[in-house]
Amino acid sequence: MGVWGARLYSGDFAMDLRSTIGAVARLPFGGDELLDILCDTESAAANARDDPDHTTFWLVVADQFAKRGIVCARARDGALAIIDTGSDLATLERLGMRPADLAVRRHVLAEVRTRIVAPLPRAGPRPVLKNPQPLLMEVGDVFAYPTFGGHCINAYFKSKEQDNKYAGAGGRPVAWTQDGWSACVIVDRGRAFGFLSWYRPLTISMAIAQKPALAALRGDVLWRLAHHGTCSPVHLRRLEMEKLGTLPIDPEKLRHAFPGLAPGTWAAVNDISICNGLKVGPAVPDALMPRPGEPVNNTWGRPYPTIVGIEQILSS
Repeated sequence: MGVWGARLYSGDFAMDLRSTIGAVARLPFGGDELLDILCDTESAAANARDDPDHTTFWLVVADQFAKRGIVCARARDGALAIIDTGSDLATLERLGMRPADLAVRRHVLAEVRTRIVAPLPRAGPRPVLKNPQPLLMEVGDVFAYPTFGGHCINAYFKSKEQDNKYAGAGGRPVAWTQDGWSACVIVDRGRAFGFLSWYRPLTISMAIAQKPALAALRGDVLWRLAHHGTCSPVHLRRLEMEKLGTLPIDPEKLRHAFPGLAPGTWAAVNDISICNGLKVGPAVPDALMPRPGEPVNNTWGRPYPTIVGIEQILSS
């Protein structure tokens, strides 16, 4: 729990949850259905009373629902119980919040209570998705995309030149500048709740000097299963992905190669772009991409699942 102030949104969890609610609120569902989705997405905070984010979850949900004109008695009543019993203040005091900040928090809770008891009516209907988001990539689509030190283009920036966080000579920051290529194949895709599109890419492990041809991706090539991600038309364009062709992914072979393959609901709800998962070596350490059967090194975190040879997951 990253709390750095007494305000309702003065913490990492509250800020992230507000963004999640903004994404979920686009779904054309009622308040109870939206709350169920949020409870599933943040199950520990929503359901475990001893979780340090439990009170924040219900307060933020009720506050955001009130501001957005979303009617949900369960969210409102849960937040009111937390405020009236003092459990939020007790949680923050246990986490080390100072008395002066707790006094500020009491005023914040009073303001929240006023908002959720008598929410202001919206000027118009809540804007929601009228149609499911389009599926821009299909299972089996193979793409090449440019890299810089293994990093793909950061699609959150309007232009790649604005992304200047990289270390150059002497440690001076430099802008993203292409020095290589990577490739990926979409091995899974779908829509969360029938509306929010997501994709699962499998990337080659290491950036290469030249743009690959489809045939060059066959054979003894190490592939890494990347995280799920969303991809809007804008992000797809900014990533400068070039389609090389299509490979026949076999669903059963895919599940055998990567047991426990889950849908991308979390990424879709939180609108996590696919660009967060497309970086490859050297930006991704070798220790995170061990070949199957090699010893696992957890120094850098949990290693990615890998396969050698894309043929392992293709139809005969």
